[in-house]
Amino acid sequence: MSEEIKADAELDLRGVMCPINFVKTKLKLEMLDAGQVLEIVLDSGEPIQNVPKSIKDEGHTIVDVKKEDGYFRLKIEKS
Repeated sequence: MSEEIKADAELDLRGVMCPINFVKTKLKLEMLDAGQVLEIVLDSGEPIQNVPKSIKDEGHTIVDVKKEDGYFRLKIEKS
């Protein structure tokens, strides 16, 4: 997809430890309507390894992942 996916909400979770970053992501997703996109920022290591898998297990879709300076930017579409 050449067009940038616009996020409806954002959440910066740098410095937040597992599993709190997943809990905060889940709570933020609950405030959105189905089809809306949440952009989260996660640290490398455990957060980027665990959160996307947990989000998928909840039935949501990871629509974009970008690696930036030592962290990751994920866009999640709420199911």
